[in-house]
Amino acid sequence: MTLRQFAGLGALLSLVMPGLALAEEAAPVLNSGDTAWMLTATALVLFMTIPGLALFYGGMVRSKNVLSVMMQCFAITGLISVLWVVYGYSLAFDTTGMEQGVVNFNSFVGGLSKAFLAGVTPASLTSSAALFPEAVFITFQMTFAIITPALIVGAFAERMKFSAMLIFMAIWFTLVYAPIAHMVWSGNGGLMWDWGVLDFAGGTVVHINAGIAGLVACLVLGKRKGFPTTPMAPHNLGYTLIGAAMLWIGWFGFNAGSAAAANGTAGMAMLVTQIATAAAALGWMFAEWLTHGKPSALGIASGVVAGLVAITPAAGTVGPMGALVIGLVAGVICYFCATSLKRKLGYDDSLDAFGVHGIGGIVGAILTGVFAAPALGGFGTVEDIGAQVWIQAKGVGFTVIYTAIVTYVILKVLDLVMGLRVNEEEESVGLDLAQHNERGYNL
Repeated sequence: MTLRQFAGLGALLSLVMPGLALAEEAAPVLNSGDTAWMLTATALVLFMTIPGLALFYGGMVRSKNVLSVMMQCFAITGLISVLWVVYGYSLAFDTTGMEQGVVNFNSFVGGLSKAFLAGVTPASLTSSAALFPEAVFITFQMTFAIITPALIVGAFAERMKFSAMLIFMAIWFTLVYAPIAHMVWSGNGGLMWDWGVLDFAGGTVVHINAGIAGLVACLVLGKRKGFPTTPMAPHNLGYTLIGAAMLWIGWFGFNAGSAAAANGTAGMAMLVTQIATAAAALGWMFAEWLTHGKPSALGIASGVVAGLVAITPAAGTVGPMGALVIGLVAGVICYFCATSLKRKLGYDDSLDAFGVHGIGGIVGAILTGVFAAPALGGFGTVEDIGAQVWIQAKGVGFTVIYTAIVTYVILKVLDLVMGLRVNEEEESVGLDLAQHNERGYNL
């Protein structure tokens, strides 16, 4: 090659290389491992609602209401999936108008630039740094949006009209779930994100949100006919244990999937989820054993869910020993709240949606501020534990107040417009026949 040819080749490369660099930046290479894990995690989280939660709740009601509870879980899955596509994803994750440190309308809820999933293609990503498709992220977050309202069903089981339930869930999803998800998870500019609230996988967004809504719902609807004097024992605890096992397995997608990658954070989230769940199951079981003389299958299943709930906000930042403490504390506290507190205050939270998800979510959210600190074996950036606990408490307080007020208003308006509750005859017959003209068992 002559000197002139070499100089010409150098000039050509100097023109071509910047273009190649820009092309690389514009089209990042997807990570097939991350994509495969997120596809798996998404399926696991959907598995938590159908069939996991449907069986867990279905076994705890009386036999005349088993289909109604399962039907509600399935109907919510369909309803929220459609609403998520139409506008829910956009309200939760559209970042238009957001600016870190600036509180404006978009600090509370997203816009509609992603309504009907505008601009989503097989090649689209959630951000330039994403290593899996936006379509997978949309579906993953959809499964969170599905299970949250489905959890509320446990608080008003056996007495709400199916039509009223559907309309309530659609409005609640729009006015409560999507804004809270946006404030916590949408990134810089989201209200609670900017506060520094730690919620790795949904302690605030999912569990406190659903638990408080459930408490308000059971208070507005009132007690079931005959409660608490009439025995209302679970009709099939086998279903409940199977459902609890499915929730336990599916929760690995819930927590480890929230790492949004197949990496060390996902691995640690899986480990601490297992540790906290096991500790809570034992904590509830021994607390019940000591106070009532015998451990129960329903008790250990409830303890499992309490542990899963409590570790959810902490899964990405706490270490194994922190998870052990969170699980034990949640198991014992949720046991007393779901039994003694409920009896003392007299509210009819049918399947302990508030006692397990509301209380467990609050315990987990507060303790995240403690055990995320590296000084206590955590992997977060918490240096001042007291300051972080205050931030966590502020996030809990805001969610409790916002969710309670909006849920109450929705329910009261619906009660005036169409009525929330089935009549006494329908309640006595059971919602399976009264609302669906079917029986769970034809023996």
